[in-house]
Amino acid sequence: MIELFTTENLIAFLTLLTLEIVLGIDNVIFIAILSAKLPAEQQDFARKLGISLAVVTRIALLFAIAWIMSLTEPLFSVFGLGLSGRSLILILGGLFLVGKSTHEIGEKLEHEETGEEKPVQYASFVGTIAQILLIDVVFSFDSVITAVGISGIMAIMVPAILIAAAVMLFFAGAISEFVEKHPTMKILALAFLIMIGALLIFEGINPELAHDLHIKNYAYFAMAFSVCIELLNIRIRRRDHQIKINRPHMPKASSS
Repeated sequence: MIELFTTENLIAFLTLLTLEIVLGIDNVIFIAILSAKLPAEQQDFARKLGISLAVVTRIALLFAIAWIMSLTEPLFSVFGLGLSGRSLILILGGLFLVGKSTHEIGEKLEHEETGEEKPVQYASFVGTIAQILLIDVVFSFDSVITAVGISGIMAIMVPAILIAAAVMLFFAGAISEFVEKHPTMKILALAFLIMIGALLIFEGINPELAHDLHIKNYAYFAMAFSVCIELLNIRIRRRDHQIKINRPHMPKASSS
């Protein structure tokens, strides 16, 4: 009989919960950007459905952990590197994330450069959910492997994932609105997704080296630092704009 209520398990639960929330941010940003291309009345439902699918995927993979571990066995080698089923999923998911995010940045820059008001073209709801589900699976692999590495006890892993999902659901709307309201933050979010995609590709090609270098820790630190700087920029721009509005108009100097 496993004793759950121990200090060690509590620390594992809190650590896992924190990491699940951090890992879930990438998922939420991607869902927010995709759902923003839907009609306004469908966006909230798409966000909630996307996060719900992410939770279902994570828990399903937890219960299929034996199958997940079997995916780490090399299927074939390329340039001396053994590629497993997990590697292929991470590489394909990373390529999709890089390609999709790059396309979104290009589309936004093209719109800014032309300055033309084009008719609004909404994305397909089914197509959007399909893309969200695809990236949910990729992010879920990372999430589940992290969970098993920290605890391995189902009674700790499942509640941590469910609570992290509740946090994501609560903040998903606010994150989506904030990203859409600030164009520079949207570009930064898309750049983050390109970085995450590149990390997934690197981890898929050489998981041992990626683990030894702790490359994700550096990436998340860089992302957090960038967000802090951009939040300061937003606050400064808002303050300058307010000063400009409140500043009394100076009378023109009369020419003698």
